[in-house]
Amino acid sequence: MWVKVLDSSELADGEMAGAQVGELAFALFRVDGAVFATSNICTHQYALMTDGYFDGALIECPLHQALFDVKTGAVIEGPTDKALTCFPAEEREDGIYVRLD
Repeated sequence: MWVKVLDSSELADGEMAGAQVGELAFALFRVDGAVFATSNICTHQYALMTDGYFDGALIECPLHQALFDVKTGAVIEGPTDKALTCFPAEEREDGIYVRLD
């Protein structure tokens, strides 16, 4: 099921935004015009990824500086070795959608 999480105007290129659907917290990123979605909770300890530092396609956790690739969720630098959960995301005429399956 695809769910609208943001209006397109809420996510500029090179920026990130948080969104909530029920109990699921998402971090959304726009990289070179493309939209990506991950869990908004760090896999190391509880911290919101959207409180971290976002540069290029990398997000740094604000708590212990774990570094992740927002396109794949892959860990670039620890202290964790567990990737962020990624969700399919797409931009449509009326906004940004994330698939919840």
